[in-house]
Amino acid sequence: MKVYIKTFGCRSNIFDSEIMKNKLSDLAKNENEADIIIVNSCTVTNFADRDIRQYINKWHNKKIIFTGCGAYTQGEKLFKEKKVSAVLGHKFKEEIDKYLDFEGVDLGDFDFKNKETLKEIHKSKAFIKIQEGCDFECAYCIIPQVRGPSRSIDEKIIIDEVKYLAQRGIKEFVLTGINMGSYGKDTGSSLAKLIKKMSKIRGVKRIRLGSLEPSQVDEELIELTQNGILEKHLHIALQHTSDKMLRIMKRRNRVKTTLPLFEKLASMGIALGTDFIVGHPGESEEIWEEALENFKKYPLTHIHIFRYSPREGTLSSKMKQDVRGDIAKKRAKILDKIVKEKNFKFRNKKMPLIVHIEDEKNGFLYGYDEYYNKMQLPKKFEKGEWVRVENYEVKDDMNVAR
Repeated sequence: MKVYIKTFGCRSNIFDSEIMKNKLSDLAKNENEADIIIVNSCTVTNFADRDIRQYINKWHNKKIIFTGCGAYTQGEKLFKEKKVSAVLGHKFKEEIDKYLDFEGVDLGDFDFKNKETLKEIHKSKAFIKIQEGCDFECAYCIIPQVRGPSRSIDEKIIIDEVKYLAQRGIKEFVLTGINMGSYGKDTGSSLAKLIKKMSKIRGVKRIRLGSLEPSQVDEELIELTQNGILEKHLHIALQHTSDKMLRIMKRRNRVKTTLPLFEKLASMGIALGTDFIVGHPGESEEIWEEALENFKKYPLTHIHIFRYSPREGTLSSKMKQDVRGDIAKKRAKILDKIVKEKNFKFRNKKMPLIVHIEDEKNGFLYGYDEYYNKMQLPKKFEKGEWVRVENYEVKDDMNVAR
């Protein structure tokens, strides 16, 4: 039976899909040649649910095993509608090979930690899942309900996995998790302590991090950005820059503590990314103006902007939806323009860069530097190669090596 895995959503899902691939012996290259399609789903927004339903409707003639976060929000319904043959919770992903014949719904529980590691990888970098679940209770977010409480993966499992992959030529490692910065909270360790141990492993050249909460960025972690292995780019989720809005969102961060943190990090030469939600219920014109004035003060170089959409089952979805879509879209464009200008200014410092070449397209090579900025390079190099670039042109959307 040939199996194809379709992945939606975050880096943790990408990792989980790689684990499932390693457990299966007969993988299909695409949906057409598959007997079974495993849908590893996302449910972070109602739009994500819609996209997954469209995908399932398109391939309804195949046997579909439905897993991932969407299994908890729409799995039962899809099964009752006979759209999917099986619905499985997260805990069964590591044993997916035993469930190819299963039909029914089994969500299991959240009383588990990942134990499987990547045995095979076909790219020049590896995603390493270090943590599962989330203890935060943000008003707009469904994730704690579909991923369970925060729990750290055993440190030995992570270190052994990195050693194994480093011995096989992988030099860049991207740490990921649902609330990655909470790593070690339940085991007496910390993210910084894990990174220190990883940095000592022979062959590890760069460590990249997923999203962090402001409260999770401590002095020990800040120091590590200067060690030459942890990339000089941190993505720290603000979600908003009005304290009034942050209270409505049930966020823990406040401007008076995050702005000095960002300023300190920027003074150390660190590129800074964030997440921002526009159009959340309660984002009045007054709150928006306050947020915009504050936002301009943050030394940001990267941003992920999300236009709010209600996620059923969350506190925010019960609030009055009082921000029109066109207004949210306009606000998103303003923020995006501000950060693009700051990123361009940051890149114009024209410092020597270490670029890891990851992709090849249209006769050029592409990679990212230690500040998570994209670089285009000529074909005289090879995919997977690490290149020091001093002579380059700064363009709007990327740097171009001469």
